[in-house]
Amino acid sequence: MDNYYKIREFHCTTKAKHGVGALSSLADSIKELGGNKPLIVTDPGVVAAGLLEMVTQKLETAAIEYAVFDQVVPNPYIETVGQATKVYTDSKCDCLIGLGGGSSMDTAKGVGVEVTHDGNILKWEAAERDLERRIAPLITIPTTAGTGSEVTVWAVITDPDRKFKFNVGGPLMAPHIAIVDPELHASMPPHVTAGTGMDALCHAIECYTCHYAQPHTDAAALLAIEYCGKYLRRAVGNGQDMEARYYMAIAAHLAGVSYGTESAGAVHALTQTLGGIMPELHHGPAVGATLGAFMEYNWIGRPKKFRRVAQALGVDENGLSDHDACLLGAEAVYELAEDIDIPSLGDLGVKEEDIPLLAKEAANDPQTPGNPRDIDASGYEWMYKRCLGLI
Repeated sequence: MDNYYKIREFHCTTKAKHGVGALSSLADSIKELGGNKPLIVTDPGVVAAGLLEMVTQKLETAAIEYAVFDQVVPNPYIETVGQATKVYTDSKCDCLIGLGGGSSMDTAKGVGVEVTHDGNILKWEAAERDLERRIAPLITIPTTAGTGSEVTVWAVITDPDRKFKFNVGGPLMAPHIAIVDPELHASMPPHVTAGTGMDALCHAIECYTCHYAQPHTDAAALLAIEYCGKYLRRAVGNGQDMEARYYMAIAAHLAGVSYGTESAGAVHALTQTLGGIMPELHHGPAVGATLGAFMEYNWIGRPKKFRRVAQALGVDENGLSDHDACLLGAEAVYELAEDIDIPSLGDLGVKEEDIPLLAKEAANDPQTPGNPRDIDASGYEWMYKRCLGLI
């Protein structure tokens, strides 16, 4: 029996406050959670863009004390989480604000785990054990439209010893409140808008087509795909286009909802392992460089769904075979990536000689079982070779 009809669970416990100016709800949101002193977890880029100041002004106006940890790095390490947890405990904080992209929000989630559980974040790797308690009160404020981490129930953390990204989470990881304000996205440069937007599109396509899909996640994913197809080019081309910014913010948010409580597929298996081995490589561009090949390889596993993806991207698939419609969907993704200047995998530093190791590691990634087509290391080798123009 197809997984689609089995008894399933769907969790969506995060309250979303969204719209232009939604940041104005921050002080009330802290009070709503019973918090008195939040730790703001963010990164140097957010500080340099003036976004931290926008948040702290809201807190100071409401006479709310706060502490700041602003040293989050891309693909955050176990140590990064531990450093932020120390600031939380030393500052006697009682709640969290994750401000930034996925790395900052995931680090904040990790702190939420560490202050409510014994041991550091590595102990709670999802492959080893489930969380036992709800994380500390957490408000997530995305400054990019990409990961959807403001609503997802997972954090992705890097273990440098294993050169491996691992997942922590489950329903008890869900942020308590997400504040989605496109005004915070207006300072994103075009290349960041492009990379994060492709990540949002990838979440939606993978989650719509994966083995873990269910009606709730499908509904969110399809609208996210449509919004990305309509608004991502505009958001990249004109960062002050608030309509495009809003709908891309919602696309990322809905794509996060579509993640549900399980996993995605081959692109995230491939890029998570790639990021663990090459930590300097940013996740969004890597996703954008591999999504088209993912669609080419995987359409045969869920042809009706990949056809619907093509339709959501604006492809006129009337009268076409599944094969032709699905490949036109892949072509639409390739064209989108080209239009917004997503670099190729080769430009990102991946070489032909890297493929065997990268493919082997991707095949062992916990995202792989969700992939819509049966895939092993040879399938990942095909995707890598396709991305590098070798086939």
